[in-house]
Amino acid sequence: MRKIRYYEDVEIGEEFVSQTRTITESDVVSFAALSDDWSELHISEQFARGSAYGRRIAHGLLGLVITEGLKLRAGADEFAGIASLGWTWDFKGPIFLGDTIHVRCRLRDKRKTKKQGRGIFYLALQVVNERGEVVQEGEHRLMVETREIAQSAYAS
Repeated sequence: MRKIRYYEDVEIGEEFVSQTRTITESDVVSFAALSDDWSELHISEQFARGSAYGRRIAHGLLGLVITEGLKLRAGADEFAGIASLGWTWDFKGPIFLGDTIHVRCRLRDKRKTKKQGRGIFYLALQVVNERGEVVQEGEHRLMVETREIAQSAYAS
């Protein structure tokens, strides 16, 4: 059974590090099909050789999507999440096909909301490649349940 962690259960500064994931040809082609972004920089090796990168790169948003999955697998799936409130995100460098990435996640801050039973987590995230380079980073704001709302729901 999955352990649920409420607002009160997670301390500011707590960190998670994900497993690694290698970005594949299949990832890039599947994302291109899903998003309908067939930019040659992602799809054409010949075109990409003439680019600033010299080879194909993954879609930036593919990196963000994989970040969400890696974050959850690292332990954030235990949070009593209600809703994602938003992301601020920076693309610091390319993710090349064949790169192996992992995610570092840290609870930077948290606060209760005006509405009883809810809080907000400010999660600082970094995507790091196998060379130790931070290729993407930003923050995810996540609304979570407090323990009091959970206890009152079970008491009803």
